[in-house]
Amino acid sequence: MSVNDRIPLYQQIQDYIKQVIATENMKPGDRIPTEKELMDQFRVSKITVANALTGLANEKIILRVPGKGSFVAKEADAVLAPSAGEPAARLNGISEAAGLIGVIMPSIHDYFAIRLVEGIERALMNEGYRSMIILTHGKLDKEQEAIKELKSLGAEGLLIFPIDEENYNEEILGMKLAGFPFVLIDRYLPGVETHYIAADGRKGTQLAVEHLWELGHRDIAICSDSPLQTVTVQERIEGYIDALKNKGALINPAHMITDFKPLSVLKDAEAHPLYRYIRNRMVTAYISLNGRLGVQIYQMARQAGLRVPEDVSIVSFDDPTSIVDEFSIFTHVKQFERDMGYRAAMKLLDVVRNREEVKHYGKMLIDPELVVRQTSGPVPRT
Repeated sequence: MSVNDRIPLYQQIQDYIKQVIATENMKPGDRIPTEKELMDQFRVSKITVANALTGLANEKIILRVPGKGSFVAKEADAVLAPSAGEPAARLNGISEAAGLIGVIMPSIHDYFAIRLVEGIERALMNEGYRSMIILTHGKLDKEQEAIKELKSLGAEGLLIFPIDEENYNEEILGMKLAGFPFVLIDRYLPGVETHYIAADGRKGTQLAVEHLWELGHRDIAICSDSPLQTVTVQERIEGYIDALKNKGALINPAHMITDFKPLSVLKDAEAHPLYRYIRNRMVTAYISLNGRLGVQIYQMARQAGLRVPEDVSIVSFDDPTSIVDEFSIFTHVKQFERDMGYRAAMKLLDVVRNREEVKHYGKMLIDPELVVRQTSGPVPRT
């Protein structure tokens, strides 16, 4: 029987919510994951989730509001406050004698990251390891500090979701030169050979283009609000270009929309360059490179008086249900985040247990899958 099997499901859910509150520095009144999200993530019944939430409410960690959801309670900080000397990062409840694996993430605020961490935790717990998660909030200096801290605490290896950054993290390069075990997730460093796992971004955009082309769309835009053109973004754009070339279509650079900042407030949408693009119906379909942006495109289309998918179609990378339950209607490129996290952790443990193989690096690509829902439809009639 695995360590995970010995922990009741309701307790696993409670531990997870405590982890999210602590690592995301959530404040009183912030909403925690919904019952549906927890049911999907842990594959349990509503009763199990309700029991877990009731227990957290009794501990005064969360406040449940009928019809609205569950929120961080005012007393949560006092209840969850770490004892003297305990790291602010989350350390799971396995015996201190178990091996420690560090997990470094930019954040865990969306379904992609949540499912990724769930896969990592499942693999580590099954193998008798404990984990410590440190969030970098997208800052290079925080990522460097996290690597140093985890190594000083005795981590046997690291799982790293690198931030978007033009400059390489010197700590990562140092680990490679020293032969310290680590695996990069979702992104890799161009020209630097390391262990790396991600979904096949080229294939993902090819699946999206193929789907929209079959529906009659010929003017298809690809959109990214990443502050930098990361390797992940570049590969997805290359897949988009290759797919259109295979159809004999001309590539319109104006349809590769990447030079804009994320929309922070919906009321500011009309001043956003992407809103004007949508309102003027420059294309009939959009491929969004992340779920958050997919939701914003949907909202801007509605604000511009357009119907989805009657007037405009949207295909998003990742399932945007991480943001608003309503958007479970999205057609999206599924990247199998749990499997990605599980395989990344198992690869790292292989390296940890067989140090002599650390110089033989492997690139693992997971085949994505297109999930067709209600945001994509036939090209609108002129």
